[in-house]
Amino acid sequence: MTPRTNPSRAVRGLLWLAGVLSLGLGIVGMVLPGLPTTVFVLIAAACFARASPRLHQWLLNHRWFGPMVQDWEAHHDMTRRAKTWAIGSMVLMVSLSSWTLRDRPWVMAAVLAAGAVGVWVVGWRIPTRRSDQA
Repeated sequence: MTPRTNPSRAVRGLLWLAGVLSLGLGIVGMVLPGLPTTVFVLIAAACFARASPRLHQWLLNHRWFGPMVQDWEAHHDMTRRAKTWAIGSMVLMVSLSSWTLRDRPWVMAAVLAAGAVGVWVVGWRIPTRRSDQA
């Protein structure tokens, strides 16, 4: 199946909505422990790339989000330093969240499981950029 270069108006609308929601979750993730920012911003960029070139360009040029989107679109990988920071912050925030949820074992287990998935994705599923590719 070949990718469609010009999605229908309905598909563009759904992609725009998904992009706006993802960007909103990414912004909330900047202040809410346990909610990732980068993943949602990258999803928003992917949606905007198909739905709204103007919003995609805005995101690429954004002061805070632009560098991470540009880096991902250029390399489709993460530097070892970025991975270390991402995994370290996930472990820290999941640990703090789990500690505060210790009286609710099912919720704590869900937080720990989500954290384990996040660490697995960043650590083993996303390629690590070799230092000579930077």
